[in-house]
Amino acid sequence: MTERFDVPALLAELTLEEKASLVSGSGFWWTRRIERLGIGSIMVSDGPHGLRKQDRSADHVGIGGSVPATCFPTASALGSTWDRDLVREVGEAIGAEARAQGLAVVLGPGVNLKRDPRCGRNFEYLSEDPLVAGELGAAMVQGIQSQGVGTSLKHYAANNQETDRQRVSADIDDRTLRELYLSNFERVVRDAAPWTVMCSYNRINGTYASQDPWLLTEVLRDEWGFDGLVVSDWGAVDDPVAAVAAGLDLEMPSTGGERPHHRRRRPGRSARRGRPRHRHRPAAAADRAGDAGPRGRRRWRTTLTTPSPGGPPPTASCSCGTTTTSCRSSSRPAASPSSAPSPRGPASRAPGARR
Repeated sequence: MTERFDVPALLAELTLEEKASLVSGSGFWWTRRIERLGIGSIMVSDGPHGLRKQDRSADHVGIGGSVPATCFPTASALGSTWDRDLVREVGEAIGAEARAQGLAVVLGPGVNLKRDPRCGRNFEYLSEDPLVAGELGAAMVQGIQSQGVGTSLKHYAANNQETDRQRVSADIDDRTLRELYLSNFERVVRDAAPWTVMCSYNRINGTYASQDPWLLTEVLRDEWGFDGLVVSDWGAVDDPVAAVAAGLDLEMPSTGGERPHHRRRRPGRSARRGRPRHRHRPAAAADRAGDAGPRGRRRWRTTLTTPSPGGPPPTASCSCGTTTTSCRSSSRPAASPSSAPSPRGPASRAPGARR
């Protein structure tokens, strides 16, 4: 068994520059290492229904070759079974294979809802129903993590379309957001305690998920009790400073301080600031992964996706809370008196308003 870190002692020894370096990846699938303190890098790999470990040419779309791996039925097929035990068994097999390959975290499962048949990633999501998605997602997490390998619950949250996913705003009222788009994630977090949660590309009511303190801190950590690491989807960070302040722990891949050109700040838009976050979680993640695989104390990596530049982000909104651009609803009804109070403040806000 690999020796565990004394995380508080390590934090005291880290320089400011070293602490800052730990909030960003190194290469495409690896985290950064601090050699002088014995903090190794750890490697992650795509899931969610089989490994996609890339040893050499790294990319996020599978153009480069991957090591041979078992291809399990897709999440859409597993979701149709409604069988927790079967899904957990698949998770155990994926976890054992990941451990044999020296991987620390499998990037999955995906529990976003299937809201439109044209969504390009429906095959890797479990269900259109938040209860089914949450129950089976929890079973998958428990299965993988039973093998000493972590999971990354994704894509948090409301990432229900692939069209212009890196700029679109999913405008959803609070009750719909709570009852549909967040309840599946809540169930997995509370029941299975995934090691990491991956935030999505899109905006929610005008704010990028990667820099939304309400989403990453107030709901995920303060309400649900999540104590793991929050990682960005690859290239999802718009403003690294605002993301860290909001509760993001790890940006993947590293941008070297440069914002992707499709996300450069528009004139007049100010960076959001949140309360300071504890920077112990990246080091704690390396410690937690200390036994997964033959490489000793871990490794992860990254490189940057560069989507085409564009104008202002399109808005996908509808009275039923969907996030598809195809919905033709022209108006949204006022909040029902029976709706739960808004978690974002005493005054209700228009669905598209910035929080």
